[in-house]
Amino acid sequence: MPDPARLSIEQGPIRPPSEARSLFIRLTRNCPWNRCLFCPVYKRRKFSLRTIEEIKADIDTVRTMIDQLTDLSWKLGEAGRISDALISHVFHSPDYSDSHRNVAAWLYFGQGSVFLQDANNLILPAEDLVRVLEYLKAKIPGITRVTTYARSKSVKQKSLESLKAIRWAGLDRIHIGLETAHDPLLKFIKKGVSGAEQIEAGQKAVAAGFELSEYFMPGLGGQAMSRGNALDTAAALNQINAHFIRLRTLRVPRRVPLYDELAAGRFSLLSDDECLAEIRLFIEHLEGITSRIVSDHIMNLIETIQGRLPEDKAEMLAVIDRYFALPEPERLLYRLGRRAGLFRGPDDLASPGHRARAESILAQVRSQRPGQEEEVIKEMADTYI
Repeated sequence: MPDPARLSIEQGPIRPPSEARSLFIRLTRNCPWNRCLFCPVYKRRKFSLRTIEEIKADIDTVRTMIDQLTDLSWKLGEAGRISDALISHVFHSPDYSDSHRNVAAWLYFGQGSVFLQDANNLILPAEDLVRVLEYLKAKIPGITRVTTYARSKSVKQKSLESLKAIRWAGLDRIHIGLETAHDPLLKFIKKGVSGAEQIEAGQKAVAAGFELSEYFMPGLGGQAMSRGNALDTAAALNQINAHFIRLRTLRVPRRVPLYDELAAGRFSLLSDDECLAEIRLFIEHLEGITSRIVSDHIMNLIETIQGRLPEDKAEMLAVIDRYFALPEPERLLYRLGRRAGLFRGPDDLASPGHRARAESILAQVRSQRPGQEEEVIKEMADTYI
């Protein structure tokens, strides 16, 4: 049996929050487009395809790691179970790699989901994806779901027959960064796709049988294109009827290319409250679909905006309205507490412990940086990018 410390597989830099408990297998390196102004990931990194042999070798290594962890469980007296004791041993011992820890955590949570990295694996030839998926399913037991990122352009360019073959081979869910369907904004952010192409790709993914997550980015249009961002993106998603619509509010730290536009005065940021108003306008205009809205990221001001359309639409709008009904001092306290990870929604202000902690942080901010509360809140939010 190989030395555990010498075993590792290649890993990419990111994954969706919903894939936190997934096993990660890297199919491509970085992003083939890599020009979007809002995205800090992959910049100054060259895109490349991994060979089928490289990917299969990583899958084989994962299989070996699973066998090693099972053997370790028996040695620890855990009868083959991936127990708390085994996890503690693997995570605290220098004899195991980070890859081992990812595999151990995957087995421990037992959800069976696999996320294929990096940014756009649908750029691979369909026959190569099919070979990889079939090999993955054959070599690793317990897989219940396989997901990946993809660009709309790549989905659109594949035939429906090719997409169905990939779906049949075992790719269950596609995450697409739609961001916006407002054409002037797509051109400004250098997305490399039109609103019509976004719609065609989404419809094709659904028709092929994939579970589809589409990402909307509130705030991306800034002051000038906020309304177009909300309305055109809602109109596009009404035509796609994705399984999930995930909110990812724009942040513009210095390392994001869009910061240069901001600094030059060609782009004006929305405030947190203005972004939330844009989300309200967006949700208000989602009609005739059964998508599930998910606000599963700390960048979003309110995490509890979630539910199935159409039945939960009124409550999602009501959550937003409860925030706007608060007096400004309460909204400020909430915004600070949210960026500190204390609050998920405005109703959490009623939690005595979390509220007291937020008030303590606010008092400290006012003591150390008087009059700069909003700047501190922005800095806190930008750290999550």
